Amino acid sequence: MEGTDRDDGVENNNRPVKVFDVEVPETAHQISTDSWVQVCVVLTSSISSTYILGYSGTIMVPLSWIGGTVGLIVATAFSLYANTLIAKIHELGGKRYIRYRDLGGFLYGRKGYMLIWTLQYIILFMFNVGSVILGGSALKATYSLFRDDHMLKLPYCIAITGFLCFVFAILVPHLSALRVWLGVSSVLTMIFTLVAVVYSIKDGVKAAERDYSIPGTSTSKIFTTIGGIANLFFPFNTGMIPEIQATIREPVVGNMIKALYVQFTVGVLPLFAVTLAGYWGYGSSTSTYLLSDISGPVWLKTTANVSALLQAVISFHIFASPVYEFLDTKHGIKGSALAIRNLAFRVAVRGGYVAVSTVVPAVLPFLGDFMSLTGAICTFPIAFVVPNHMYLVAKKKELTSLQKLWHRLNIWCFGLLSIVAAVAALRLIAVDSKTYHAFADL
Repeated sequence: MEGTDRDDGVENNNRPVKVFDVEVPETAHQISTDSWVQVCVVLTSSISSTYILGYSGTIMVPLSWIGGTVGLIVATAFSLYANTLIAKIHELGGKRYIRYRDLGGFLYGRKGYMLIWTLQYIILFMFNVGSVILGGSALKATYSLFRDDHMLKLPYCIAITGFLCFVFAILVPHLSALRVWLGVSSVLTMIFTLVAVVYSIKDGVKAAERDYSIPGTSTSKIFTTIGGIANLFFPFNTGMIPEIQATIREPVVGNMIKALYVQFTVGVLPLFAVTLAGYWGYGSSTSTYLLSDISGPVWLKTTANVSALLQAVISFHIFASPVYEFLDTKHGIKGSALAIRNLAFRVAVRGGYVAVSTVVPAVLPFLGDFMSLTGAICTFPIAFVVPNHMYLVAKKKELTSLQKLWHRLNIWCFGLLSIVAAVAALRLIAVDSKTYHAFADL
């Protein structure tokens, strides 16, 4: 797209700059301080998070063996490709774009800036909501191991998880400050991954023949399969590559590409292991929270569930970091994280965000359907359509006709998939709204 002047990037100085008619403030958070290894751990923590405990039920059950396995491989490849496109245009015209919306403003103007910020905010909010739900499910599963009185209901567990997320948001001021917590996150992921994989296989060996057919009527199978295809791309795309790349040291493009390749090879192994082992062990009866299906000693299942709960809290912070950065920058929150003003701000403002992210899933028990709709409307556009179009706009003078055609095909195909998936999600919402009620204990 055509622009006006070219004072249009983000530089490491003390004054805001312009992206066309959009003012881009200098960030209040740290940039260019992290090694590519630390960034790789952040990326891996976002992909191999507590969410992997649900993929056997949300991906494999509606797609079965061939569709689910091949689909995961294809989704991994396309997601790596789309993420590298964004990473390659992190620097344009000698300037860095540390926020996705800033890059949109540079390439498309104010409307592009606002559209991408809206889509990104919705996606990150839904990621946070999902983290709270999974954390609450882990806490409820832990309670059920010791008490069978159903006194601690899911909405209460969600509220407790939200409080833990609030405390963590106060203690960790920004993404780069995670540091040791990233190591903790990796250990927690390793614990619940090993328990889930080992006991899924063990239960599968002992069990009678499982049913791997896609459940439902002929009509419902069509919509659940479409939903399963949409769910394939959910695990690999957070919509915050520029924000994560902002923390990496020079050379920012080369280091980020390196981190992405590790993420989408080594980093996806826990996801594949848990998803495939869980489906193999329990077939089409696999639940959307795998640890509720496994057998094993109480102490081990407790350890796995507590690990899942704590990892969900760390994941929440990763997904919330662009929102926190926006709020901190807007209100000039800089300096020591322990300063009274900064602490008070985090308590009030971040506390408000966490509260909303907690109340919503407690009220809407079938929020997963709304997340499917959000994924269709927001994730496909911002994770696939926008990256291909951005790259096409930014590199149009360097691309061959065949390369341009390839990017246009990606735009149209993922755009069409977005529309079809949205229709399927709307149907699920219509069906489930007749079944569930607010604050239900699922």
